[in-house]
Amino acid sequence: MRLKRTHNCGELRKADCGGEPVIAGWVDTYRDHGGVIFIDLRDRYGLTQVVFNPEDNAQLHDEADRLRSEDVVTVKGTVRERPGGMVNPKLPTGEIEIKAGDLEVLSKAKTPPFEISGDEEISGEIRLKYRPLDLRRPQVQKNLFLRHRVVKAIRDFFDAQGFTDVETPFLTKSTPEGARDYLVPSRVYPGKFYALPQSPQMFKQILMCAGFDKYAQIVKCFRDEDLRAERQPEFTQLDMEMSFVDEEDILGVMEAVVSSVFEKVMDTRLDAPFARMEHADAMRRYGCDKPDVRFGMEIFDVSGALEETAFKVFAGLLAREGVIRGLRVEGGVERFSRSELDGLVEFAKEQGAGGLVWMKVKEGGMDSPIAKFLSEKEIANITSAASAEPGDLVLLAADQDDVVCQVLCAIRLKLGSDLDLIPENEYRFLWVVDFPLMEYNKKEKRYDAAHHPFTSPRADFLDTFDKEPGKARARAYDLVLNGIELGSGSVRIHDPEVQRRVFRMLGFSDEEMDDRFGFLLDALSYGAPPHAGFALGLDRFVMILAGVDTIRDVVAFPKTQRAICPMTDAPSEVSPAQLKELGLGLK
Repeated sequence: MRLKRTHNCGELRKADCGGEPVIAGWVDTYRDHGGVIFIDLRDRYGLTQVVFNPEDNAQLHDEADRLRSEDVVTVKGTVRERPGGMVNPKLPTGEIEIKAGDLEVLSKAKTPPFEISGDEEISGEIRLKYRPLDLRRPQVQKNLFLRHRVVKAIRDFFDAQGFTDVETPFLTKSTPEGARDYLVPSRVYPGKFYALPQSPQMFKQILMCAGFDKYAQIVKCFRDEDLRAERQPEFTQLDMEMSFVDEEDILGVMEAVVSSVFEKVMDTRLDAPFARMEHADAMRRYGCDKPDVRFGMEIFDVSGALEETAFKVFAGLLAREGVIRGLRVEGGVERFSRSELDGLVEFAKEQGAGGLVWMKVKEGGMDSPIAKFLSEKEIANITSAASAEPGDLVLLAADQDDVVCQVLCAIRLKLGSDLDLIPENEYRFLWVVDFPLMEYNKKEKRYDAAHHPFTSPRADFLDTFDKEPGKARARAYDLVLNGIELGSGSVRIHDPEVQRRVFRMLGFSDEEMDDRFGFLLDALSYGAPPHAGFALGLDRFVMILAGVDTIRDVVAFPKTQRAICPMTDAPSEVSPAQLKELGLGLK
């Protein structure tokens, strides 16, 4: 390299006029105006316009004429003000340009499959296949710079608060709970496997047993599960744990760190403490445990109002301990055509409902396909429960509780988006608390841990949680932002006997719990302090701050929704020799 960079492409200003800097980067755009060539040179800091005039240097002009997009060059020249009318107010460097005096071509580029600075839509598969080019795009780089600042703000906060960053292992023991583990075969011990951690949960609890008191780590975790927009097979979380604390301490620390990030990175002050809602209320009012509270349209219940109905569909459902609940769409009569209402019915079916009942509230009555099956009193009761006024649309779903929750939650979010009810650029945090300790698994006909098996039952359920698991509540809490679960936490079980009772309730024998979790039980048995913690999904958090729809836009090298890396073609086959060395064979 003959010319060494002295300035970046976003740095020069009018005060630098007359100087002779050297800048380097990628050719962003090429323009030939009457024989004078203008090139915008781009690096991660910005753009600088470079001018090649044949009257100044014909040979240099000819070299510039052979440049194309994404060639990598170094340019030396003189900074000067742009002529009148040529100033670009959209660029920080828009008042100056460089009159080229020397040029060195460092690398020639093939024609890229898409424009780096363009704003056209590019398929996700193409973006990930050509990820090095995609990562050059200013918006993608902006997202990753944002992520860097978020991570730095988090680390600065925890360091100032006396937390210790401890790296926990990636090769550990398989203790599958919930999602499937990624397994790593051991060459040294044929037939045995490591697992990539789904979280550092047990290790951070052991750190508390070891007396570290305050732990915080930004760590990679791995889960072999079906993917969605906010999930990846490998993901990053902020993981923290504290000793001699309760729920209030953890919630306070997390509110403080999130507020610090918003203040330092987004220049926004949050109102704290954040609102709280019990899990049962969230399910009743919004149909889910991560409600988007930026808009209303809460769910109402008319099961009691229709308990004596002669309408056979509703009566039969209620006899099977089902529920009838609904949503009120203010002014919905004028906003929905019959075909659009039919579309809502089909959408409800896609969410698992048998159907959806619509009712148009009018003066002195109601227009609905089922109006003739309902008495005037029942119609009045529905209208009252919905707080509906003439012109409003009422939507009813009738099924088992879990199905109705799922359907009405999905419809509420769809309508919130379709009707522009959700305010933009608003951040509404919510703590969801008082979760169930256990959830009944209908398929397996047993109870599973609602959070994870290391979560402590609430004090008033300590004596009864294994006798009446369906009633027990947990010392667990989730942080929700704009309808997205950012993370979860809980007060942990620090009594080894209570931990064994939970394992037994989950179906583990004493031998199985010692085999899978013996190292944790052993640590608890030597004097464990009360401790609690939290894990916040960093990818989801940055996704929301960046205003994008998928975490793939804030992860440098993500996988597709099929868990594939198009750039490296991973996962890929390995040679028979590698498998033989591991003592493995393919079936």
